[in-house]
Amino acid sequence: MAGLLKTLYGFLTLSAVVMAVVPAAEAGVAIGVSVQLAPPALPVYDQPVCPGPGYLWTPGYWAYGPDGYYWVPGIWVLAPHPSLLWTPGYWGWADGAYLWHAGYWGPHVGYYGGISYGFGYTGSGYYGGSWRGGVFCYNRAVSNVNVSIIHNTYSSPIVGRPGATRVSFNGPGGASARPTPAEMAAERDTHIPATARQAQHEQIASANRNLLASVNHGRPSAAALAQHGAPSQARGGTLPAQHGQGGMAHPAMHGQGGMPHAAAPHSAGARHAAPRHVSAPHE
Repeated sequence: MAGLLKTLYGFLTLSAVVMAVVPAAEAGVAIGVSVQLAPPALPVYDQPVCPGPGYLWTPGYWAYGPDGYYWVPGIWVLAPHPSLLWTPGYWGWADGAYLWHAGYWGPHVGYYGGISYGFGYTGSGYYGGSWRGGVFCYNRAVSNVNVSIIHNTYSSPIVGRPGATRVSFNGPGGASARPTPAEMAAERDTHIPATARQAQHEQIASANRNLLASVNHGRPSAAALAQHGAPSQARGGTLPAQHGQGGMAHPAMHGQGGMPHAAAPHSAGARHAAPRHVSAPHE
């Protein structure tokens, strides 16, 4: 009987989520999930060493399922195409609920709610690296890279950026950032949803009860992974910090054949017209 009630509860929760998402999606906002309870604070963790050239750091985040919030560990992944960068998803308060805005790939890093995920994601733009002449160069001041393996690096400490915080949502009591004109203008960029590997990574996380906030109390033991399916060498430590300026790194992509981009931070379009990566409950 208890199992039946739990299944029914999950179905009703998912139905409510879908009903809440439709109006926002029609308004041109990429929404994946709507819930009443605020997500937990971002956990404290270190970034694993980058596995090799061409990998991009995608920070961890709280997703939501039938059993509540669960942590999706940060992970190094390959971009779907050279020259693309990752814009993290974020939770934002609107219309009486916390709404999930899905992350996406694009030529610029867009609006992600002002959430300081660390590792180069300070809440606006990205400072963990840049495309130069078709090759992605890692900013080792904020990226955990082995320079004996990865040679396309530079060092540029982030000066004057806000410090890292553990706030995981935008809205009352959380981050208060709004899209900049440049981020709004970049809405015209072509965006690509999360890759199949990223979606699988989230699905695996949803099935791990140790990643449930109700179990780990907001402190998951496996907060980050070096690669999909590989254990991390960094499970504790400090929240990605820009060597004193809040947020570490995000390296990335293929080192060959990408369109060159300027060094410094990439900013971009806030939101996309259609839902992308949906952090909805997995069965």
